[in-house]
Amino acid sequence: MKLVVAIVKPFKLDDVKDKLAEIGIKGMTITEVKGFGRQKGRTEIYRGAEYVVDFLPKVKLEIACADEQVREVVEAVCESARTGKIGDGKIFVLPIEECVRIRTGEWGEDAL
Repeated sequence: MKLVVAIVKPFKLDDVKDKLAEIGIKGMTITEVKGFGRQKGRTEIYRGAEYVVDFLPKVKLEIACADEQVREVVEAVCESARTGKIGDGKIFVLPIEECVRIRTGEWGEDAL
């Protein structure tokens, strides 16, 4: 099992969610986060004063899936979140040692 963690632009969330549903992903966790990468934030002017916004709003998706689904999940996120502009985001794939469904007590991939 793997945990796919994707950081994407907030306005792409619905596109990503719809694409993941198309490939059969039944659940995910979504968190509103702030951060920056190579884009290093942006400069804004407020009441005549210039200031830098270091942390930009992003959405973090966490998708637990079977090993054989990882490539399809990553490709679906890439395809649906890509704008071609800086700040499109990142995807991380992490191993999951174990998963337990609290309601039923199921373990492993059965719990996904």
